[in-house]
Amino acid sequence: MKFISDGIQNWYLRLIDPAINFFIKIEIHPNHFTTVGFLIQLVAVYFIATGKFFVGGALIWLSGTCDIIDGKIARTRGIGTKFGALYDSTLDRYSEFIMFFGLSYYFVSGEYFLTSIITFVALGGSLMTSYIRARSEALGLYKKVGKMQRPERIVYIGGAAVLSGIPYLSQLISPYPLIIVLVIIAITSNITAFQRLVVMYKLTDNGRELLYTDNDRARK
Repeated sequence: MKFISDGIQNWYLRLIDPAINFFIKIEIHPNHFTTVGFLIQLVAVYFIATGKFFVGGALIWLSGTCDIIDGKIARTRGIGTKFGALYDSTLDRYSEFIMFFGLSYYFVSGEYFLTSIITFVALGGSLMTSYIRARSEALGLYKKVGKMQRPERIVYIGGAAVLSGIPYLSQLISPYPLIIVLVIIAITSNITAFQRLVVMYKLTDNGRELLYTDNDRARK
């Protein structure tokens, strides 16, 4: 089961395609969108931390959209660089960290003690999922594994925040949509990290593949 269906993904990509084509036409550099997306996330954190969930959730979605746009521009224009990829990944990690920080701040200040712990576990699983992918790619081993990846986390947290912040409805349900989503992410992100570790174990001859060859050791 996918957490975001291909149909929804393709619909959203078609929706933002005109904007992407416009930005490609006027030759905006993808790193600019990476930076803008990060700055938007910083603003989103303020709204999330202060319980203004509707605006915070919408800004989280907007920040995630910037992340889609920068990659599409880089690929389409053929100007993706190694530093650009590193810059994008670095700001992605910081964006995710501060998003969970905003959530933790809200739950701690509201004395949702258990939920603040769940948020921390969700953050740990999310960061480890990304770390295992990055380390596997560096070792030339990466294979796409798992369901709860970064796009899914952004969509679900943003959606739960928007739902929790709808006027009048929020008085009845807030912040329970966010709590439910955080529980799901805490479980599935850590499962995804474990799945990736198991796959990498199998790809390395059940953990027996050596990191350095005899030639590598001889050069040292």
